[in-house]
Amino acid sequence: MNRLLLAILVLAFSFSKANAQVQFKGGSGALTNFLSENLIYPEYSRQNCISGTVKVSFNVDESGKLSDVKIYKGTGVDLDDEAIRVIKLTSGKWMVPPGHNPAENIVLPVTFKPESERCRTTDVQSIRQAINAYRARQSLVNVVTNYYQNKYLGKVDTTKEKLITSIKDQLGFDDEYVHNILEQANAKFKQGDSEGACADWHFIKNIGSNLADALLYKNCH
Repeated sequence: MNRLLLAILVLAFSFSKANAQVQFKGGSGALTNFLSENLIYPEYSRQNCISGTVKVSFNVDESGKLSDVKIYKGTGVDLDDEAIRVIKLTSGKWMVPPGHNPAENIVLPVTFKPESERCRTTDVQSIRQAINAYRARQSLVNVVTNYYQNKYLGKVDTTKEKLITSIKDQLGFDDEYVHNILEQANAKFKQGDSEGACADWHFIKNIGSNLADALLYKNCH
């Protein structure tokens, strides 16, 4: 989704001397291409023209598989989650020299750039407000998802449904939003990322939509 609108800059690797030869199969150009083809611009940041560089740290074992993938320095918004997700997709695609220490951390910075034409007139203050709003809205998102998770278990006061609907409206959880998340999840599934797809499909269900139910039943047991 929105791959043509996404510019990814792989800025540098932070290697220690011991793991200086660890590299992605095919080199840095192949890594850039892999990220460009697989990274999906997160919906909230896409809508609000949020850009930024996320630094992800990870370890590589002798077989080229990743572990302990986490944020080294993030943006505090949904760009962080997507950076971690796509770096995990590179597991098994690294060449490791003899003597490599698998405990050594590698830091990979990835820069997100939003759609230039649509975001050209967005000012810095608006973007900062959107970042602050994202952080503040997480408590409201939790209210909605907790309500529906408990509703499916028969453990909620359904008289509060009107309040939850009002919160959903405030958060912008409308049909267009759900369809965008569904498209995002389907793209992840096609990449072989069933974990990421299932997380998105569960999120759709947990904000009160049944559009992902069949996909959850079929793919997420």
